[in-house]
Amino acid sequence: MSSSVYQINKGINQSIEFKGLKAQYIWYLGGGVVSLMILFAIMYIIGLPSLVCVGLIGTAGAFLVFKIYRMSNKYGEYGMMKALARKQIPKHIKVYSRDIFIKR
Repeated sequence: MSSSVYQINKGINQSIEFKGLKAQYIWYLGGGVVSLMILFAIMYIIGLPSLVCVGLIGTAGAFLVFKIYRMSNKYGEYGMMKALARKQIPKHIKVYSRDIFIKR
């Protein structure tokens, strides 16, 4: 049995990258995999046939991996936080009084 060694750090003060996933997307993928495992256990305990469980979880897992890699490539390390912050900025500011512009 050979031992596998994965390089995850690219250098000093660089963000972690593992197999193309950058920064927080590694955690998103890990959380998604754990939640899919819990969902599989629940479906199996309910009594669904195991092939149905494996099919549904496999399809959901493939979609999860595709979506996470797409977000990682689109937004990068900080891009998703910047995109969410950009949505919080109001497009217009309405001022109904000029009191704040008048010096007293």
